Amino acid sequence: MDTLSFRQIHLDFHTSELINQVGEQFDPIEFANTLVKANVDSITCFARCHHGLIYYDSKLFDKRIHPNLVNKNLLREQIQACHDVGIKVPVYITVQWDYYTSIKHPEWIMRDEFGTPIGQHSLQPGFYHGLCVNTPYADFLKEHTIEVLDLLNPDGLFFDIVKEQPCACEYCITSMKEKGFDPLKEEQRLAHYKEVLDQFKLSMTKLVHEIKPKISIFYNSGHISHATKSSEAAYTHYELESLPGGEWGYIHFPVTSRYARKLGKEMLGHTGKFHTSWGDFHSFRNQVALEYECFRMLALNGKCLIGDQLEPNGKLSVEVYKLIGNVYGQVKEKQPWCENAIPLTEIGVLTTDEFSGSDLDSLPRELIGVTRLLEQCSLQFDFIDTSMDFNEYKLLILPDSIPVNKVFAKKLTTYLNNGGKLLASFESGMDVAKEKFTIEELGVALNNVTRNDYGEVIRGTFDIHNSFADYLLPKGELGKGLANTEYVMYTKGVEIKTTSKGETYCYTIKSYFHRSYKHFCSHRQAPSMGELDYPAIVKGNNTIYFAHPIFTIYAKLSPKWIKTLLKNAINELLGQQLVTHNGPSSIITTINRLPKADVLHVLWYIPEKKSEDLEIVEDVFPYYNLAIELATNRVITSIKIVPANETILFTQDKNKVTFSIPKINGHCMVEIV
Repeated sequence: MDTLSFRQIHLDFHTSELINQVGEQFDPIEFANTLVKANVDSITCFARCHHGLIYYDSKLFDKRIHPNLVNKNLLREQIQACHDVGIKVPVYITVQWDYYTSIKHPEWIMRDEFGTPIGQHSLQPGFYHGLCVNTPYADFLKEHTIEVLDLLNPDGLFFDIVKEQPCACEYCITSMKEKGFDPLKEEQRLAHYKEVLDQFKLSMTKLVHEIKPKISIFYNSGHISHATKSSEAAYTHYELESLPGGEWGYIHFPVTSRYARKLGKEMLGHTGKFHTSWGDFHSFRNQVALEYECFRMLALNGKCLIGDQLEPNGKLSVEVYKLIGNVYGQVKEKQPWCENAIPLTEIGVLTTDEFSGSDLDSLPRELIGVTRLLEQCSLQFDFIDTSMDFNEYKLLILPDSIPVNKVFAKKLTTYLNNGGKLLASFESGMDVAKEKFTIEELGVALNNVTRNDYGEVIRGTFDIHNSFADYLLPKGELGKGLANTEYVMYTKGVEIKTTSKGETYCYTIKSYFHRSYKHFCSHRQAPSMGELDYPAIVKGNNTIYFAHPIFTIYAKLSPKWIKTLLKNAINELLGQQLVTHNGPSSIITTINRLPKADVLHVLWYIPEKKSEDLEIVEDVFPYYNLAIELATNRVITSIKIVPANETILFTQDKNKVTFSIPKINGHCMVEIV
């Protein structure tokens, strides 16, 4: 299998059947030359779009060819022109969104429990009726794919919109009954459809590789998570669709990539040239933003892809490809220090989506919070699941809601007994029922469960008034940098007591009362009454436990005192960290290992909320004389800024090397030999 290209384009071409003269200005030589000038080495082009229309001279499905396509060989000529100049061309095939099919075959549309189409209603504009691959539609998809392979010689296949849905169409209800699923329960419908999709992907890949054994294949759902593992054999690589101008935002990519890079396949980051997201015609991503997004892909061990949409006339926008060329020219220069790079990390963070699931629309707050906190503290980390090797990491973090059964508890205990360290928070470390702690080494046990006036458990509950907040009093080393006074935690933690293996570092402080119709004070939470309550932070056997959902709180409200408490706790558990610096918390660092060197990536870009809907990156602010300290067991002989090849003076003392980067202009790579 060839390795992924570093500088890719995904060229959308969802084009209405009501638009005339489609592709009339397409010129294959001009098309290819534009890509070459923009430093592009791979481009995904369209076989069939969300409108359900085909862009090549199909022999089997000629009625689906776009009715106003001027050149019926458009896709064939795109592929040939690119191949002539050494550019790869994977081909795009839509799966669950296909307007033509949904009109011709409404019986193939996914349905909810009421029989309503999943995706959109009939009179809404769009092609978002979800099509079910548990219907004869799957047969069409296979025939169509075989024709694409036979006629067009693509370098890969990109199957789009392959998502789990709780489908209750006629075919799925029959299938659920046969397989023992209960159609009345949404979680059962989801579990059934996950099984359907896994089988669809695995069988499609088998079919494709029987025809073209080395072709690349990816199934896109807009998100990569633990759920992908059950069909991992169907993928040759992973593409992380994550356009910050769309619903993904700037937090999605670092959360997803830090797990996806652990799945044993090459990874491709996936942003867009659009100011917002797909289909935003005649808009432009700020060049600084596009640089940030691509350089962050490199820093997090991904290859780069920029999304574009070909205009109906078939002509690539000169200005768009000037923009892309400016960015990809820099990627091309940086590429030699990113090839075959392996991340160096010190912390493994257990991902909550192994237990509760997640998708693009529901990234768990605790994963967002832990990512922001650890990046801001310059800590090097992966997201992992329970099947992975814990011994790769000096410290494990269980953020807020990681249930621990007996098997998991035994693996954690073995890890701790071998010298590993563990930080857990809130309900992490409890059993699935959240009735007791299963990790004895935490040194805590459940002591009390407070409920509201309706009998509901209130720990971890947030509302606009912080009705159930209590307070934390920092003490000792964990309180370093904080005042000797109460700090609000915005919600109630798990009410614990220590066991013989636990020592209380910090206590919670009671408020006068929880806010209700019976008693309230001012606009929000009642103030502290100064009395000690249950333990807030506990030291155990190579462990530290926080009773509050600190990562969720940080994702929601970002109080600096939580970052200070966490950093102090990690310092105690971890000792010297891999990378430290004296700059602001907005500087992001990663460090990667190459065969003959380590490469430190330093990024300093400031996303700003300049609009109601978007975080905007518009300016680069240079940063001067950033002091860096690296932990390393190697004898260092040379440190250089690359690709500029500028030598940096350094000092090494035992397992520590220190140096200063004279100037960071957005992104800086430092080669350490």
